[in-house]
Amino acid sequence: MSVNKLILGDNLEILKGMESETVDLIYLDPPFFSNRNYEVIWGDEGEVRSFQDRWSGGIDHYIAWLKERVEQMHRVLKPTGSIFLHCDWHADAYIRVEILDRIFGYQNFRNEIIWSYTGNSVPKKCLPRKHDVIFWYSKGNNCQFYPNRILIPYSPLTEKRYNHIDKDGKRYKVSALKDGKQEIIFMKEGKYPDAVWGIPIIRGGESIGYPTQKPEALLKRIIECASNEGDVVLDPFVGGGTTVAVADKLNRKWIGIDQSVAAVKVTELRLDKQRDLFSDPFAVQLYKYDYDTLRYKNAFEFEEWIVQQFGGVSNTKQRGDLGLDGKMPDNTPIQVKRSDNVGRNVIDNFLSAVKRADKRLYDKNIEDRKPVGYIIAFSFGKGAVQEVARLKNQENIIIHLVKVEDIVPIAKKPALTVESKTVSRGEKGIWEIEFAAAGTSEAGIEFYSWDFDHNPENGFRADVMIDKAGRQTAKFKAGRHNIAVKVVDNDGLESIEVIKLKVNGTVERAE
Repeated sequence: MSVNKLILGDNLEILKGMESETVDLIYLDPPFFSNRNYEVIWGDEGEVRSFQDRWSGGIDHYIAWLKERVEQMHRVLKPTGSIFLHCDWHADAYIRVEILDRIFGYQNFRNEIIWSYTGNSVPKKCLPRKHDVIFWYSKGNNCQFYPNRILIPYSPLTEKRYNHIDKDGKRYKVSALKDGKQEIIFMKEGKYPDAVWGIPIIRGGESIGYPTQKPEALLKRIIECASNEGDVVLDPFVGGGTTVAVADKLNRKWIGIDQSVAAVKVTELRLDKQRDLFSDPFAVQLYKYDYDTLRYKNAFEFEEWIVQQFGGVSNTKQRGDLGLDGKMPDNTPIQVKRSDNVGRNVIDNFLSAVKRADKRLYDKNIEDRKPVGYIIAFSFGKGAVQEVARLKNQENIIIHLVKVEDIVPIAKKPALTVESKTVSRGEKGIWEIEFAAAGTSEAGIEFYSWDFDHNPENGFRADVMIDKAGRQTAKFKAGRHNIAVKVVDNDGLESIEVIKLKVNGTVERAE
């Protein structure tokens, strides 16, 4: 199973395609049963469609919509795995009784965790509801649980009572016994949390502008208490990306799914921003793929990826392979050409390589009138097409020519232009500059992101993740500055433009 992947699509269909018992921990924060327009956060086509789907018919329809997804989650969960389902008062009772008890079993209920958060609300018709519910169920009796990892530090007052420190740095206190003797009592590392978690809502620098974003501290506690490093964490409603961002920091493998282009692309930006030299790579799976990115990416990476997309197994040797890049499940060879207008000579060389690789299979495929091999390329020239037709008609040799666009849908990435103008020169030589980005795409533009201190070696690190209008104002001191803007269209394809500015008495575009 491929992990460390963000997937754009309906989580039900994607879950159905996953292997059974391959996930260690699932956290999901599905849309609440509130039928409010504020649930539509990103506003893109996928999210709106999902909102309409689950609201076509009351609570029964909502529970049925969620239940068939949780059934698939139960299937992909390992026997030692757990699920944490986040909900609120609108449907928590229905979710527990009609979904979790029925699918996971009443006996596998572990906790009803109350996430309590602060805030001032004036009571009107009822007391303020300042909590959500997280139902924790395991798949079986032998579930992973590590409470020592989530100890809550003691307060400074408690530390003060343990006013001695031994040579190993451990705090202890001296207590007098009835017989006049003294007892040394060491302070534990912390206290175990109960099922009520007082964790503040998002504030300050952690916020990405996603209204229902969950705090990293909440997901950190869940992931640490119910999984190990290297385990697979799944979030089928990725939203603002907190689950996968925390899982990545904690050295877990992860899979994130969402039907919203904006959710997937913002989560990608969030992961990019926190990455370092030791971070594992991750992939983003969209509905469509950018031609330029595929056409000019690393040849070996492309070969491996497109062979797998075609349903074959890639050749990992890369040397002494007669130019064959993979094979189908029946061992029929595959060759990949990361080029356009593939010519007649490729057909000749491929046919020779296929014969040498496995003459018995080659002869059998001819006898059975099956393809002796497959060639994958972006396009084929007239000579290649004619030679394949001749081989089939005159020699009963079938070679299938497969275009990349027949395997994966391809589109053109959006075009992007960026203009800048000086707004004002403030005190101490600080200049205020306004930027205007304009993207065009047949699919339509979803949003823009900005990196005001862009370093090509570090990649794009968004200072502003979500900008629907494409306009930003920023301040700069004297010196050279790289400003990068990224545009994302409604297919999830993107383009980046970098502006180089020289600020020194004036503002100039630098080369």
